Amino acid sequence: MSTFQAPKGTYDLIPPSSATYLAVREAIAAPLRNSGYGYIETPGFENVELFARGVGESTDIVTKEMYAFETKGGDKLALRPEGTASTLRAALEANLHKGGNLPVKLWYSGSYYRYERPQKGRYRHFSQVGAEAIGVEDPALDAELIILANQSYRSLGLSDFRILLNSLGDKECRPVYRAALQDFLRGLELDEETRRRIEINPLRVLDDKRESVQEQLIGAPMLRDYLCEACKTYHEQVRELLTAAGVAFEDDPKLVRGLDYYTRTTFEFVHDGLGSQSAVGGGGRYDGLSEMIGGPALPSVGWALGVDRTVLALEAEGITLDLPAATSVYAVPLGEEARRVLFGKVTELRLAGVATDFAYGGKGLKNAMKSANRSGARLALVAGERDLAEGLVQLKDLQSGEQTAVALDAVVDEVRRALA
Repeated sequence: MSTFQAPKGTYDLIPPSSATYLAVREAIAAPLRNSGYGYIETPGFENVELFARGVGESTDIVTKEMYAFETKGGDKLALRPEGTASTLRAALEANLHKGGNLPVKLWYSGSYYRYERPQKGRYRHFSQVGAEAIGVEDPALDAELIILANQSYRSLGLSDFRILLNSLGDKECRPVYRAALQDFLRGLELDEETRRRIEINPLRVLDDKRESVQEQLIGAPMLRDYLCEACKTYHEQVRELLTAAGVAFEDDPKLVRGLDYYTRTTFEFVHDGLGSQSAVGGGGRYDGLSEMIGGPALPSVGWALGVDRTVLALEAEGITLDLPAATSVYAVPLGEEARRVLFGKVTELRLAGVATDFAYGGKGLKNAMKSANRSGARLALVAGERDLAEGLVQLKDLQSGEQTAVALDAVVDEVRRALA
C-alpha cells in the first residue's frame, strides 16, 4: 500500500464502480444535448471575489466552506464551490450573449470543492452535472430545465424522488417580505451567528435545519403571501407547464436553497432514501447574478445535479444499471508467432468498434483464461502454432464453453456475428 491516501472527505473513482458514475453523467447530459445545450468547461479555480459577490458573502459556502488561497503572485483564488458563477463569468467573457441567439444554453460536468464535515453523501470533493440557460426571462425555460432533470432521473430508473418548488419573488416584492421576516425573526431566541444572519440574509434562517430553530419558525410570514402580481403570474405559469408535461411537484414555501443569487423560481430534487443528505440536485432562476459580477442584465435559470448523490439514490432503490461490458473479446496467444498475429487481430477488432483486450505479459493458457473470465468478456480468441499453421484461430464462448475454429481473415466478421 502507498504511504499516501486520498485527502479526508474525498474519494477515488475506480473500476468497476466508476462505470456507474460515467453512466449517471451520461444519463443527465443526454436530454440536455438533445435540447440545444452546448458543453462548457471552466477552470477548477477562479478569482475569490467571483464567488463572494455571486454566491453571497453571508452564505455558509463563502464564509465557512470555500477553499481560498493566495498565489505566489498575490492573486486571491478559490477552488470552485459551485458551477453557475463560473459558467456565467465564462459566457460573459466570451460575449456569448452578444451572438444574437438568446438564451445561451450551456451544460457542464466536473468536480467541485467545499470544506464540509464529511459524511455519507456529503464530501469535500464532489461531482456535478449542471445546466444554465442565460439571457431570457420565460417560465417555459424554468419548466424546461425541471422537466429535463426529471427526464434524466427517470431514464436511470429512479422513482422515489420528489420535486420541491417555490418562488422567491423579485427585487420588487422581496424587500417588503424581507423586512416583515426580519421583524418576526428579531423576536425569537436565537444564537449570535443566526441573529447576524437575520440582518444580512434573513431568508437563510428559514433553511436552518436545527429543530430548536424550526420550532420557533411556526407562524413566520410566508413569502408566497408577499409576491407581487408579476411574480405570482410567472410562478403559476411554471406550475401549469410542469403539470401539462405530467411532472409532479410539491409546493414548498420554505424552500430557499443555499445561494444568495436566486430569484423567483427555485426548486430541489430530494430522495427520501438518503437520510439527512436527501437533496440530489436543485437550482432556480438568478436574474440579478450577471449584474452582481459586473455584467449586463441577463435573466437566467439553471440547476446542478449531484452525481455522487444520484449514485446513492440508485443504491437506495436497489437499481443496478445495465452497463456494457468494458471488454467483449479477450485474445490469448500461445507462443511468439501467435502473439504477433493476435495482436494485429486485436487492433483490427478495436478499429471495427469491438471492445477487445489482450493477454499481456506472456501468461500461460490457464492464467490467461482466468484473466479472460475476470475481464467480463463474452468471447476469447485463442491461437497457438498449430492453429496458425492451418490459418485458424479458436473462438471460445466464455459463457457456454463452446469453441469454434475460425479462419484468420474472417475473425472480425465471425466475432461480430457471435456478439450479435
